[in-house]
Amino acid sequence: MNLLEVRDLAVEFRIDEVTRLQAVKGVSFDVPVRSTVALVGESGSGKSVTALSVMGLLPRENATIHRGSRILYRERDLLTAPAEEMQRVRGKEIAMIFQEPMSSLNPVFTVGFQIGEVLRKHLGLAGRALRSRTVELLVEVGIPEPERRLDAYPFQLSGGQQQRVMIAMAIACEPKLLIADEPTTALDVTVQRQIMDLMAALQERHEMAMLFITHDLALVSEIADYVVVMRDGEVREQAPASQLFRDPRDAYTRALLACRPPLDRRPRRLAVISDFMGNSGPIARASSPNSAERKRGLQGDEPTLLEAHGLAKSFYFREGLLKKGELKAVKGATFRIAKGKTLGVVGESGSGKTTVALLVARLHQATAGEVRFEGRDLLKLDARHAMPYKRRIQIVFQNPYASLNPRFTVGQILTEPLSIHGIGTDDGERRAMAAELLAKVGLPPASLEKYPHEFSGGQRQRIAIARALTLKPELLICDESVPALDVSVQAQLLNLLQDL
Repeated sequence: MNLLEVRDLAVEFRIDEVTRLQAVKGVSFDVPVRSTVALVGESGSGKSVTALSVMGLLPRENATIHRGSRILYRERDLLTAPAEEMQRVRGKEIAMIFQEPMSSLNPVFTVGFQIGEVLRKHLGLAGRALRSRTVELLVEVGIPEPERRLDAYPFQLSGGQQQRVMIAMAIACEPKLLIADEPTTALDVTVQRQIMDLMAALQERHEMAMLFITHDLALVSEIADYVVVMRDGEVREQAPASQLFRDPRDAYTRALLACRPPLDRRPRRLAVISDFMGNSGPIARASSPNSAERKRGLQGDEPTLLEAHGLAKSFYFREGLLKKGELKAVKGATFRIAKGKTLGVVGESGSGKTTVALLVARLHQATAGEVRFEGRDLLKLDARHAMPYKRRIQIVFQNPYASLNPRFTVGQILTEPLSIHGIGTDDGERRAMAAELLAKVGLPPASLEKYPHEFSGGQRQRIAIARALTLKPELLICDESVPALDVSVQAQLLNLLQDL
């Protein structure tokens, strides 16, 4: 028995007065009761648009669902349902976990208020009953000290805890269908496993069906009963998970499976979709023999680009009226980066990786230690003398939604650093340079006129990488810059970075 049936769904976006984008083209699939259906595809394939169509959350000002499309929930077409009915269904019957919890949670309201809002609206709870149920939900999703966390704001929680709050809000009314849009993409492996175990337990306990949107095929192989593969807004293949992984029929599905990086060996070049599809693809291929044959590890005679010695950072906070607490985020970090080499900094969420990156980029002030770039201590430079080094050291942040200015077009985002550092003779030359960078990360020149919110999460991260490359830095700091991308685009961009 099917809980949800999507039939011939077609969605179009109006870009401007004459331009239309067909984001979803005749998509059909079913979600049976108490099953997990994975919607799989690369960034921009239409997965999230499909999910937002089910929820009735497409922007009314520029999105159109074509006639003939049907979304049947318990045999009731949601596309013809009145707004009052959709408000009842949304949250109570069908709930959604979004990709980026920090941009989905309201930063000015406490966690307890936001979970309670769902309970007030759909179940009419108030007072002690509301608070008690909110605490129960925080306990159920595994948040420590739930009573205290009720009064915390989203920015005071780790990424994993923010995602748990999103899950608590989604399951508050015990929905029958849970839509999870890349819920673990930006989390480290151990937290990702905890979240997936939690969602599996909740699904069994509440007898929910789940529509799981992801680009992570390894994850799909573990959790899905049925898989729907999308590309360019179309369904390329759908089959039971065991059958699809054993005997994929579509060339694109086979390419997705083949381009997963092997764990038992280190290839000179990471495989990409175009290697298996017979086309060159939009992103520059890593064809340089020097980069393809580059030896791994340090040989001892490479010139040093950057050295950190005894790097430390403490954050201070107030405990009560008089007592001052100290959080030691980084404790005596020492490392060296040679020219033309890659240094990997690995650790779980909260281990201090990002803080180290921010210290090197002078975006945090170190408590102790030194960072020497070509022998000069960056931490001792004033703002004027540090300016030339900002061009030579660039950083790609983890969350592109937070790091890209929402009021700027992509063209403005990419040309701003060029203007600040006096690169290019005029605006026309700078726009041409920006378009060239977009091509390198696999985005068309038309992207220059769009705003960050008009792109998928993976596409926004490509823009962030392009921005970091505008100044041709000698040191590029990538803070979890590719986990939000599907595996094929990860490979393409890592090949590109290796070439550079």
